[in-house]
Amino acid sequence: MSQHVLISCPLILDSIDDYADHFAANDIAYDVADVDQQLTERELFDIIDKYDGVLAGDDEFTEQVISKADKLKVISKWGIGIDAIDTEAAEEHGVKVYNTPGAFDDEVADVVIGYTIMLTRKLHHIDRAVRNGDWYCPRGTSLAGKTFGVIGVGDIGLTVARRAHALGMDVLGSDIEPFPETLVEETGIERVEKDELLERSDVVSLNCALTEATRHIIGADELDRLGENGYLINTARGKLIDQEALVSALREDTIAGAALDVFEEEPLPENDSLTTFDSVILGSHNAQNTAEAVNRVHDRAVENLITGLVED
Repeated sequence: MSQHVLISCPLILDSIDDYADHFAANDIAYDVADVDQQLTERELFDIIDKYDGVLAGDDEFTEQVISKADKLKVISKWGIGIDAIDTEAAEEHGVKVYNTPGAFDDEVADVVIGYTIMLTRKLHHIDRAVRNGDWYCPRGTSLAGKTFGVIGVGDIGLTVARRAHALGMDVLGSDIEPFPETLVEETGIERVEKDELLERSDVVSLNCALTEATRHIIGADELDRLGENGYLINTARGKLIDQEALVSALREDTIAGAALDVFEEEPLPENDSLTTFDSVILGSHNAQNTAEAVNRVHDRAVENLITGLVED
């Protein structure tokens, strides 16, 4: 009997027809959602009972949505983060949840290091000035011999640590899990508690998953510990940072600057206070977005969806 799935991840919508024959060969029909960023709980609630599976982005799969989904067998998450999915409800209702771990390690790490160099050498300031006819030559900060802190030393975090070490930086890490011995041998990374990491680091990168334990893991106290010469980079999840506290720290110059690819509300509102600071680099939740990485994740997310349905 034919199965029916919803494709709701915006990043795959333009390419989904490339997989039409693969779906057809497995007797799977698909609908493409009308979606910009993600489907809300309300939007999903109204349609979810029609589908056996979903290839999802950051859609709000709450307990209420999953309870309504009488036919649902599989949620295949495009990408890594599954914080928008109530995984306990999914398990209770027999819904398999897949994601694509390890898919963006190099790509996100590249952006973290790019942000690090931009912030410490003020490259974004120079670019703006020269475009406006000014010959601006600010004095930056050397990275070799400085300290780089990684909060969340998983697949992406350890890749960031290796790149920071390659720049000649001392590397600190904070994580609830022990570090791989190979990482310690390669980089000399030192495992410390979060507060010590913030106090000792010149640059701090957030690379942990969003959970109840990590929500607002960076607030006013943590920013004080980072200090007026410290830089904060977040390419993970916006809600890891108390954004109001960050705005206050930037306004009071109690940290040197920040680079943010993710925010508590996305897209970032055009009148948001973060847009007013020259010491901030703003991204569009795009650190993972290369042609090579996207194609890899397309393949894996589709395969996860089909495998979950066929093996049910």
